[in-house]
Amino acid sequence: MKAKILALLMLVLLDPLVLLAQADRHDVRQGNRRFGREDWKEAELSYRKALVKDSLSAAARYNLASALYRQENYEGAREMMGSFEGQENLSSDIYYNSGDVALQLKDYAAAVEAFKQSLLLNPGDLDAKENYIYAKKMLENQQNQQQGGGGGQNDQNDQDDQNNQDGQNDQNDQDGQNDQNDQNNQDDSQDGDDGQEPPQNQPDESRISPRQAEQMLNAMQAREQQTRDKVDREKAAALKSRQKEKNW
Repeated sequence: MKAKILALLMLVLLDPLVLLAQADRHDVRQGNRRFGREDWKEAELSYRKALVKDSLSAAARYNLASALYRQENYEGAREMMGSFEGQENLSSDIYYNSGDVALQLKDYAAAVEAFKQSLLLNPGDLDAKENYIYAKKMLENQQNQQQGGGGGQNDQNDQDDQNNQDGQNDQNDQDGQNDQNDQNNQDDSQDGDDGQEPPQNQPDESRISPRQAEQMLNAMQAREQQTRDKVDREKAAALKSRQKEKNW
């Protein structure tokens, strides 16, 4: 009986699947050491080696996503985090990091949902709460801009129509003024005046045309948008250091 047990144990130890699992853990640990030294590229290579040996390794996928995130490869990080979708008993950290990646990609709807799921699993996570509020605010701003975008074209068309109408009125006024000047000149000539032409009406340089007013308004709006974009980038940069890490 003892001989059979020992023989069975040897078979288990020599099982290729067991050996692969050991190699997988070795590569993950090596990747973790490189990650700790902030050698993101080498850590990525170690995690990819682990995935070649075990494509279902949760540790390799999660940590590979973190290494890609540190290299600002957000699309790659999202792909790795997306590989957990559909699985049961996911940790709050997985949802948190999925939300963090979505924030970097400005997919605020996905970020809101991810941070919401993270908070359901870990209600005391203050970082998740802060990011959830921030993502909701950014989503609202994005939706407001999209809703205002359709009306913006109509407003532009209305402005163009108004400018055209103003231009036509200005032209009519100018034609009328020219006719009046011609009539005055003819009257002066008939009256036998000293022959000097009356001074021409000088344009009012202080008047701003509708087109100039529109250009000034557009320039102001562009500067305001640049300021908002700068604030958003600074907020996003502040969030980059908050990605959660996990010891596997």
